[in-house]
Amino acid sequence: MLIRYKQSYEKIAMGLLSFMPGEENLKQLQSTMHEYETNEHWRLFLWKDDDITGIIGIRIIDEDTAEVQHLSVNPSHRGQGLGKRMIQQLKDMLREEYELVPNKKLKGFFENCGFDDAQ
Repeated sequence: MLIRYKQSYEKIAMGLLSFMPGEENLKQLQSTMHEYETNEHWRLFLWKDDDITGIIGIRIIDEDTAEVQHLSVNPSHRGQGLGKRMIQQLKDMLREEYELVPNKKLKGFFENCGFDDAQ
């Protein structure tokens, strides 16, 4: 299930984000985490079953749209549909507020998962 990020999850969140292209550099990763912690338009969610195994981050673009800008799954849990479940649950959570769209890097993943609204 998706849970909202809080600072006590910082190390695991940074670890999961570090698997994202462009986030391998420590300074960039720290900058990204700072945005999630301080920018009201950036929101970070973690996937937790027994352990935290995935992360999904969005940026509110306007009053109707939120863009998925980060999506990462622990390598030992990949190939099990976790990314798709995270997107679907986030779409369900935000349904009343925002349309969820992928950024350019995640567009292909959205399409492969069958989300026909990938723009």
